[in-house]
Amino acid sequence: MTEFRILGPVEVHDGRTGRRVVPSGTKQRTLLAALVVEAGRTLTVDRLTDELWGDEPPQRAANAVQAHVARLRRMLSDSGDGDWISTEPMGYLLRLGNATTDAQRFQRLSAEGRAAASTNPAHATELLERALAVWRGPALQDCLRGPLCAAEAERFEEHRLATLEKLYETRLHETRLHETRMDETRLRSAPLDDVTGELERLTYEHPLRERFYDLSMVALCLAGRPAEALGVYERARKVLLHMLGVEPGPALRARMEATIRHSPFAGLGTPPPPRGLAHDASGGTPNGTPGGISEVAALLDLGGTVARLRERVDELSREQGTLLRRIDELAAAADGGTQSREYGGAARRTRTARNSLAGQESGPVITRPMPPAA
Repeated sequence: MTEFRILGPVEVHDGRTGRRVVPSGTKQRTLLAALVVEAGRTLTVDRLTDELWGDEPPQRAANAVQAHVARLRRMLSDSGDGDWISTEPMGYLLRLGNATTDAQRFQRLSAEGRAAASTNPAHATELLERALAVWRGPALQDCLRGPLCAAEAERFEEHRLATLEKLYETRLHETRLHETRMDETRLRSAPLDDVTGELERLTYEHPLRERFYDLSMVALCLAGRPAEALGVYERARKVLLHMLGVEPGPALRARMEATIRHSPFAGLGTPPPPRGLAHDASGGTPNGTPGGISEVAALLDLGGTVARLRERVDELSREQGTLLRRIDELAAAADGGTQSREYGGAARRTRTARNSLAGQESGPVITRPMPPAA
């Protein structure tokens, strides 16, 4: 089966023969990538022009697009799989037919892994690892970064990082669930050391993703290194204050508080009873203690959701800062101009709008309420 690949260098792979077809030239790769991400939908000539040439289109853009499409058609037909690209009244359309894309394969494996996390962490780990193995490099590698490809590359990268977070959640989850069946020496074994090292690397590669700090703290606590876990929190706090002017969000602060109280696994749920111990109809153990993998998964997933919401709040805070600076510029322009009644009124209205948006004349650090202690 033919697979169009965009999670890495753009290419077409023939599953029957193993042959790879790689478009020559950046514009050919960009054209194929744009058609693949919009497969089944018509891409207008104007959108393709923007994608291939940006603000400097050729004089006869429609003819130039047509020439590039013709070249791409010949390349794909040479692969022996027929004519993939249709000419539509407004533009061009790629029909996948029986073909697939590596993006579809990644999304399917990622979704299956997430679904399995609550009932079978080992299988979920395998699925999530397979999903991430689909990637051969940055999405839409070696393509021009027009509006469409840039947005899609960013979306795919966010999905990859979310899947990576879920993979480490599941691994730590599985380790925690096996804690009741393992002695302390085995729990702090080489595989767990590998996880702590990998998560530390990820916190440096993605310094604004709080979920990686959170998971790193959990891994260090599982390895019996709570002091280092608190060091991770302090490093995260300094990075966020320096780069964004904000304190860590509720999930990360809650992890720090739990670590100080010597209960670092708060929010990870209660491990299920050893295999063979029956559960009653309410989902608890016979002595009434709640347990089960699903509870652990739900709480871990909640932590990830909180972290993502926190990132959205940070994004909105940055947008607010940009708007406040623009308002200050407008106010300064009004104050510096002719002090007529019109300009004076404009300056006053601008300052009023700024004060309403800022809410208070505090410093740049935005803090959020500390969650109640458990």
